[in-house]
Amino acid sequence: MTSKKFLLAVDQGTSACKITVFDFDGQIMGSWTGEYETRYPQPGFVEQDPQEWWQVVCQGIKGVLIQNNINPEEIAAIGVDGTSWACIPVDKGGIPLRPAMLWLDRRAQKQADWMKERSGEERLIKVNGNPVDPAYITPKILWIKENEPEIYKKTYKFLQSNSYIVYKFTGEYSQEYSQGYGFHFFNISTGKWEENIADELGISLDLMSPIYHCHEVVGTVTPKAAKETGLVSGIPVVAGGLDAACCTLGAGVIHPGQTQEQGGQAGGMSIQVDNPLIHPRLILGYHVIPNQWLLQGGTVGGSGTLRWFNEQLGTFEQLQGRERGMSSYEIMSEEAQSINPGSDGLIFLPYMAGERSPIWDSKARGVFFGLSYDKTRAHMIRSIMEGVAFSLLHNLETAEEVGAQVDILNSVGGAANSHVWTQIKADITGKTIHVPFSDHATSLGAAILAGVGSGVYSSFEEAVNKTVHIRRVHQPDEKAHRIYKGYYRLYLDLYERLKDAFVQLDNLQ
Repeated sequence: MTSKKFLLAVDQGTSACKITVFDFDGQIMGSWTGEYETRYPQPGFVEQDPQEWWQVVCQGIKGVLIQNNINPEEIAAIGVDGTSWACIPVDKGGIPLRPAMLWLDRRAQKQADWMKERSGEERLIKVNGNPVDPAYITPKILWIKENEPEIYKKTYKFLQSNSYIVYKFTGEYSQEYSQGYGFHFFNISTGKWEENIADELGISLDLMSPIYHCHEVVGTVTPKAAKETGLVSGIPVVAGGLDAACCTLGAGVIHPGQTQEQGGQAGGMSIQVDNPLIHPRLILGYHVIPNQWLLQGGTVGGSGTLRWFNEQLGTFEQLQGRERGMSSYEIMSEEAQSINPGSDGLIFLPYMAGERSPIWDSKARGVFFGLSYDKTRAHMIRSIMEGVAFSLLHNLETAEEVGAQVDILNSVGGAANSHVWTQIKADITGKTIHVPFSDHATSLGAAILAGVGSGVYSSFEEAVNKTVHIRRVHQPDEKAHRIYKGYYRLYLDLYERLKDAFVQLDNLQ
């Protein structure tokens, strides 16, 4: 009999899927990444095809097994994480009835406004712990009901990113705690559906799936899924969780007060708390660890801002990178390092797709303020990094209003690979930053869930002690921190001055 040696993680991200195989000590045995298409059929509409997700998952698992000579019989369990607020109506056969509406999708503003009028936003926040915003799933369900009634009638279940992939593996429908906060009729304190609110909003709870703990085994890999992925049938698959929550676990955050700072496509922070601290302008969800919560700030401004710059304006950095055998992002970090804190008066508002917490403004847009003839590409790059860090500080300060205290940030995601960007975040927030396994923290969190759920680890404490290791520490520079205080106040003031102009711009479009 083949002994079990590995854990398989599926990280269903905003722009790509990462398949990673870990050994039980958290070492990577193989990794594969594949992208999928994001479609923008109308302003405010952001969609992906879930069936394409599964195709990429299948391709990735086959690839990582073959390329790294991994025997699928040696895989002990599978964990899946996924992006927040992806709304996927499926029929009785589990087939998606329309493209997934992503967290970036903001078409359901009308429905969100109706929810506020129908049930009262304060009441919904008291139950769900989260603001009523079109990014969440509830308004999207109502949008489908109103605009695509035939699809709504055919819907058997509403799934999310990770629960759809878990279904494809196992044939079982599931809803886990960490993604429950996307539904405004999910009680954030009890972890149960509120039928009276669902009825009030005209949504049947029959459309919801059974609720699982994130590390709980939902089912096993079916023969059909085994054939499609190159795995063997019978491998346990756990419910998995929200990517930000898995990333928080993979960063080593398992005790109250510990905080993860996320530098992926989107940005934000997750503070672990042992009771549901509700702030109307922040995000509150369950941690992937039972009976713990995460007070979160989720912004659109993460490494995606620099990715946009690289794709649209980064030809020079790409050429330099090829000549020097480096990535264009390493070149950009070098350029940013050459510029003074504050970018010599250039400020960037990172609202590239509206903004989530703490301003919740779907009409906000990215802005460079302070451009002049003396500004260079390097100034723009550093100001982008600083703008993202300002948005992080904005969320941290908002969390402090309800008593959440943060001393050390565990920084993960692609942006954490940049020593310069990480130091900028330390200088702006005034917080010490620890950098663990930056590139694979989210996948590691999903793998830990699989390991705990399948009995590879006896506890989350044991799992983190075996797998999470701090690689770097960034202490804030007090001089830079003092400089940034003035720029941060101007950053906040700029939004207040421009928010009416954002509305006017939206009307013109």
